[in-house]
Amino acid sequence: MKSIHLQLFSICLFILLISSCKKEAGSGGTSFIKGKVYAKYYDKIFYAVKDSAYAPDVDVYIIYGDQSTYDDHQKTTYDGSYEFKYLRNGSYKIYAYSQDTTGHYSFQVNIYSPLLPVIKNVDITKKKQTVEVSDINVILK
Repeated sequence: MKSIHLQLFSICLFILLISSCKKEAGSGGTSFIKGKVYAKYYDKIFYAVKDSAYAPDVDVYIIYGDQSTYDDHQKTTYDGSYEFKYLRNGSYKIYAYSQDTTGHYSFQVNIYSPLLPVIKNVDITKKKQTVEVSDINVILK
């Protein structure tokens, strides 16, 4: 009889500990983040804008919480849309890379075509929430 009570107590304690753990930002939830990437297309010397439109096939990245590297990425669809699904409550950073038209950015990826991150901060505050991010505006050649 004592063994059954001990097992029940252990199970109850285990359930209490699991339910009291705070889950961090990341996958495994019921919320969504979605938005679009808008691009201005310049000539090769960044002198004139040739075109502007919502950009297909651009990589969009997401960082969960205060991580230092990206956790996931998506390519935009034909109309510049992206969506990150099944996220938990928390803070996120969404970003895409844009060409640096000045060439003076201190963290140059490539001296001939340096890239700059265009970052949007997003908070999910409740379950089953869909957060629409304002357009990520990038410059492309």
